[in-house]
Amino acid sequence: MSDHVSYLSDGSPIQVVLEGGPDDLPRAFRTGRSTLTSKKLKIQHRDGYEHFELVSDSADITTAIFRWTMRTKIAE
Repeated sequence: MSDHVSYLSDGSPIQVVLEGGPDDLPRAFRTGRSTLTSKKLKIQHRDGYEHFELVSDSADITTAIFRWTMRTKIAE
């Protein structure tokens, strides 16, 4: 994941919200705070990964909204 994003110039964590994805994705993954460095998130869930991409790429955001894009299986 080499697409880096600079959010708050002071390095403060921002609010992260996930949209879409499986209904049984734990609520703890749906919102939180992070010092994001990427436009993509990959969250391990069940026997695979849920992939999310940043919806808005504004330099002044305090909340980053990521939308679900796909699911991949863990290689065996």
